[in-house]
Amino acid sequence: MRRGEMSRRMNPRGRARTSRCFWVAVAILLWLPTHVGEAQQARRPFRIGVLNAAWAASHPTVEGLKAGLKELGFQDGRDVTFDVRFTEGKLTAMPAAAEALVKAGVDLIFTSQEAATQAAKDATKSVPIVFTLVGDPLGAGIVDTLAQPGGNVTGVSSLQTELMAKRLEVLKTLAPAVRRVWLIYYSVDLGTAPMIGKALGAAQRMKLDLLPRGVLDAAELKRVLGEVRRDDAVLAPESSNPDITIAIIERSQALRVPVVFGTALWVGYGGLMSYGPDYYAQGVQAAAPVAKILRGARPQDVSVEGAEKIDLAVNLKTAELLGLTVPRKILFRADAFRR
Repeated sequence: MRRGEMSRRMNPRGRARTSRCFWVAVAILLWLPTHVGEAQQARRPFRIGVLNAAWAASHPTVEGLKAGLKELGFQDGRDVTFDVRFTEGKLTAMPAAAEALVKAGVDLIFTSQEAATQAAKDATKSVPIVFTLVGDPLGAGIVDTLAQPGGNVTGVSSLQTELMAKRLEVLKTLAPAVRRVWLIYYSVDLGTAPMIGKALGAAQRMKLDLLPRGVLDAAELKRVLGEVRRDDAVLAPESSNPDITIAIIERSQALRVPVVFGTALWVGYGGLMSYGPDYYAQGVQAAAPVAKILRGARPQDVSVEGAEKIDLAVNLKTAELLGLTVPRKILFRADAFRR
């Protein structure tokens, strides 16, 4: 026997090192399939289902959400994908669209307005739901409390009830001679009772005669609008039925009566003035709770937020058409103008 071979056979530490290397290699081989599979699974993009009554996939809240998620490190296509279901104003189509998203296996549902949120809530008790454009989530029965929403729903409130007094104040500043104000809303919308109560209280303090009118269809809307007179004004809160808002814009221009809307979107379509949250900004804001939930938080533990960006917008061309002079106080406070 050679001296080298005899030396190796007589060296127990060499045999121990060989044994350890063998078992380390075995452990690595056993570890790799499991953890490679986990890594591949972790790289699968989260699927976000989108539900709203828009006429196109590129709704401002959706675009805002995508931008907000990108800022938080969720790249569209790499980290998240979007399955957008929009019903083109057909609220009766909401339940089926919500159920389709649940069946598609989305990880989260992002909704806009009460009808979409309620449809999603009815469709699932397990898939997390994050809403926007819900005026009063507590009054609508969508959440248990704002701090602890409960269930699988949370989101960003558009503060419909809280902003009613401020909208009346802006209206009074714009048209101080007005005494009668029509509050026209879609009677199907959830949470209107607290909104009406808040508006009535504010109107009484301002010595205004507020006339709340809920409308269900075109015939009721035509009848109510037929009662509006030239010396009146209209308060048009956010609605899940855009036909109501469009009809109010047309009637107000024909009668030359001032109207305050709930969002600047309608000022862009010829509405006189709005005071309320921006749709795109609500989407950006909603990205934070969406990201928290995708990272493991439970929706019932994520507090409902109020819209942070509240804008005053004025359409100067419509003001001229109505024969109104916009006061300096409003011009100085306005965040956006349409000409």
